[in-house]
Amino acid sequence: MSAPRRMAPHVPNVLAVVMGGGQGTRLWPLTQDRSKPAVPLAGKYRIVDIPISNCINSGYRRVYLLTQFNTASLHRHISQSYKFDHFSSGFVELLAAEQTMHSTSWYQGTADAVRKNLVHLLNHDWEYCLILSGDQLYRMDFRRIIAQHAETKADLTIATIPVTRDSAQSLGILQINNERRISRFVEKPKDPAVLDSLKIPRESYESLDIEGDEEFYLASMGIYVFNRAVMVKLLDNDFTDFGKHIIPGAITTHRVFSYVYQGYWEDIGTIKSFFEANLDGAEELPKFNFFDMSSPIYTRPRFLPGSKVNGASIDHALVSDGCIISHAHISHSVIGVRSIVGIGTNLHRVVMMGADYYESQSSMRENLDAGRPRMGIGQHCRIENTILDKNSRIGDNCVISPAGKPENFDGNGYVIRDGIVIIPKNGVIAHGTVI
Repeated sequence: MSAPRRMAPHVPNVLAVVMGGGQGTRLWPLTQDRSKPAVPLAGKYRIVDIPISNCINSGYRRVYLLTQFNTASLHRHISQSYKFDHFSSGFVELLAAEQTMHSTSWYQGTADAVRKNLVHLLNHDWEYCLILSGDQLYRMDFRRIIAQHAETKADLTIATIPVTRDSAQSLGILQINNERRISRFVEKPKDPAVLDSLKIPRESYESLDIEGDEEFYLASMGIYVFNRAVMVKLLDNDFTDFGKHIIPGAITTHRVFSYVYQGYWEDIGTIKSFFEANLDGAEELPKFNFFDMSSPIYTRPRFLPGSKVNGASIDHALVSDGCIISHAHISHSVIGVRSIVGIGTNLHRVVMMGADYYESQSSMRENLDAGRPRMGIGQHCRIENTILDKNSRIGDNCVISPAGKPENFDGNGYVIRDGIVIIPKNGVIAHGTVI
């Protein structure tokens, strides 16, 4: 008698969709020539590498990225970074806004973007669709939210995180019952009475693994799991946004559950939050650990040489590949790929995004003859609280600082946002300039 045939364990059939976001106005001018997911992060990555890496580390290798603004650099990054072999069904592909016989408009919101691409999504075989945001910094094993979604027989599951009262006013806040089923959803509650009614009961702290004595609220992380048929049904209307329209209605008609996430999560969609999240990577114990090789963050392989330091004082800094640093002082800063830092320069709280290429000798001569500085930062500069976007040219003896200036200001060749100076991509600051 033959042994009984052992059934293979059920592996959830998941398709991931990363929302590329709108014009990225809160991150301007970093989004002047690129889409928000393509903005450089932590010296060598792009923002989009975070959700895609989380998918890959969770075993989900079918990923669509929905976008519509300045897609050229994002398309180049995706095509050069994520290549799966011919013998798997894995892919990471862009779905840009397109005109069809049924629609000539751009994406009007998150739900509208998914609806307009349903024809592409439904061409694949999947049980669950995992919707992700493209401008958040976090590390999550998506297998856990998928497992809970299946166990609770949910139609829709929303990833949530406990936040304090100050943060709750700018996020979508949920209320759940003892089964973690969502009973109420309020988008950005400002009314104190409404906020009070949404507090997590203190007797629930232990079951939700919440530590601390503060008042906490459950905020939506913009991460959703939909059943296939449910997604099709919930998008059969003209509603444009998941958070504002689809989810509040679904709570009353479907089984909508909360997956409570515990860990670091940061919305890096503003200049201030983006700047601080980058600088945190240079701390001794950063909140987000890029050195965790159990779930690495993937990006484009560049095959650059190790960075060369020709004498420098470096304190709490993240220095990426292919840099040349000469007798400079760098503190609490992030130095991006192919960065050049000249003799006697002092950098403090600087996010230097680096360069896309090394400048040739002939290019240097042409720029010098035209009175333009070479790529990178020149000699004897002092720069603080500044973002230097890709391919910046900062001359010798320059001073760049937001000290004594308005929180938001548009200057000649620079802007200030949230009290941070930004030199745009390919920006040129002449020798001796004081900002």
